[in-house]
Amino acid sequence: MGEAQERIAIESDADVVTARQRARQLAIGLEMPSTDQTLLATAISEVARNITAYAERGEVLLELIRDGRGRRGIRVIAHDEGPGIADVERAMTDGYTTGGGLGLGLPGARRLVDEFEIETAPGAGTTVTLVKWTR
Repeated sequence: MGEAQERIAIESDADVVTARQRARQLAIGLEMPSTDQTLLATAISEVARNITAYAERGEVLLELIRDGRGRRGIRVIAHDEGPGIADVERAMTDGYTTGGGLGLGLPGARRLVDEFEIETAPGAGTTVTLVKWTR
């Protein structure tokens, strides 16, 4: 269950930077190794930039969590009310982009974190949940 949470409205690249910085601050508080902080921040950039690119606005929820064994981590929920993703399987394929970008995209974000889940449907928006655990 979440111990602390923070919502960041995502409407611009500046908001993406804010979400990254806030997540890094939480990770430092958990004494997460700096390499893992960077992986988490990069994953947040990918999912939050998708919000600005495809949905115009949305939010990122950052939450400190603890599992049944006492392990601590950070859950990131990126949510938008945008057009949704028609073909999730294709969107999760390495190298696939609709934005012409060179970003890591959703497959890259998935590789950077310990847990990854996506819920989307055309016209119904998209919610991506990421979890990074402390080691």
